[in-house]
Amino acid sequence: MTQQQGSMSQPGTGPGPGYVRACSLADLPEDGAIGVEIDGTPVAVVRTGGEIYALRDVCSHAEVPLSEGEVYDHTLECWLHGSCFDVRTGEPTGPPATEPVDTYPVKTEGGDVYVALG
Repeated sequence: MTQQQGSMSQPGTGPGPGYVRACSLADLPEDGAIGVEIDGTPVAVVRTGGEIYALRDVCSHAEVPLSEGEVYDHTLECWLHGSCFDVRTGEPTGPPATEPVDTYPVKTEGGDVYVALG
């Protein structure tokens, strides 16, 4: 997937304090993910089950982009070794990963997706 750059807007200029624009809703596939970078942090923005989630875009097992994996049933599966993560919690749901990945609050406003890292 294409790596996108989150806007460098000032914190608090989106739908609330600390939220930064990550991408357009139109760029986000149904039941899929895209990788973006927000203030130097790789973030996977995921849409599944009609909801949008954000988590650190680095597999805790092999340090590859999770956004390049498959999305199904609130699960993001790493493309390299098949580690699975619950996009709602970041918890691993399938080996070989045993450590969770960070998740971030998400809001949508005006056709855009905003993520708060802090």
